[in-house]
Amino acid sequence: MSVLPDCYCPVDGTRVPSGALDWCCPACRGPLDLDYSPTPAPLKSLAGRVNSLWRYAECLPLGEAECTLGEGRTPVVRLTEKVSAKLDFLMPTLSFKDRGAVMLAALAGRLRPERVVADSSGNAGAAVAAYCARAQLPCTVFVPEGTSAKKLEQIGAHGARLEVVAGDREAAAVAARAVADESGVFYASHVHNPYFLHGTKTYVHELWEDLGGRLPDVLVVPVGNGTLLLGAALAVAELHTAGLIDRRPALHAVQAAAVAPLAAAWQAGADDLGDDVVAVVPTFAEGIAIPRPPRARQILRAVRESGGAFHTVSEDQIRHAQLDLASRGLYVESTGVACWAATREGGSVAAVLNGRAAVVPLCGAGAKTGLAVSRSV
Repeated sequence: MSVLPDCYCPVDGTRVPSGALDWCCPACRGPLDLDYSPTPAPLKSLAGRVNSLWRYAECLPLGEAECTLGEGRTPVVRLTEKVSAKLDFLMPTLSFKDRGAVMLAALAGRLRPERVVADSSGNAGAAVAAYCARAQLPCTVFVPEGTSAKKLEQIGAHGARLEVVAGDREAAAVAARAVADESGVFYASHVHNPYFLHGTKTYVHELWEDLGGRLPDVLVVPVGNGTLLLGAALAVAELHTAGLIDRRPALHAVQAAAVAPLAAAWQAGADDLGDDVVAVVPTFAEGIAIPRPPRARQILRAVRESGGAFHTVSEDQIRHAQLDLASRGLYVESTGVACWAATREGGSVAAVLNGRAAVVPLCGAGAKTGLAVSRSV
């Protein structure tokens, strides 16, 4: 069994030893990072390994699969001559959140807390509930009112206790954090716990392997709390430092125009979010409608250092993109089509590609929310 790395606060350097149940920096209450710099295995050594994200064991802080459902290794399909999609909605719980949730459940399985708590707008909660069920860990998931009925059904079906919180996504997070501070509780936060990011980074390791040891010129990523984008940045850095890629792709981040605090900060040239309160306007992209992402500074820096940019998409663009993908045989939930909305013809990412190759993630299954055109926001 591998030795767990320590955590540290990227803001003030406070260290948290491995094995502790601390979910945030004790000094500033901010998210933690892992003191962990792995070296990926070369392409040729991956042949014959387990066909899941655990094939990249050298880059995973837990080392070996401990409560796996066979997650990862989702296919890549071409949408246009230059744009492909990675079908992460074909995960065991039908969203990309499985990549990080399996890490959290495996870590909790090592630490053996009295119970696990999480907060979510739906997909992360379903993933955490499923992997806690696999690991036989008691789990409670806090969700905001208005969460998709199908997502609530899925969370409950996995045996998790549901706590529906009056208010928005942030209200659910506040309620979960109050419980997370109690003794013996493991907070399976896909935002604060860095193990989640080391799970989502396998999205890029898989792309690198499937593309024969290279990455596309551009990675288009949806951003709410930024867990997929920050995971992608981790993987790109690992592959580049190891000499396994000779250039880093640009990271282009997509938000719904209705709730776009990071895009607004980007346009203002800011390094972090300001003090203004961002209104949470109803949007079809409910999974990325996050008014104050705790890792905002890290997200903005990652996009800037990659040479990428931020983009926003309207509700009409989301509706049309979902129908367009469905007409191609891909039924994707409305949050999960945001990147295609920005990258298909007429989108702002499409306008800056200039013939470069790009990959978009399709993050969640359409069965979780239904068609955007059939719902009101």
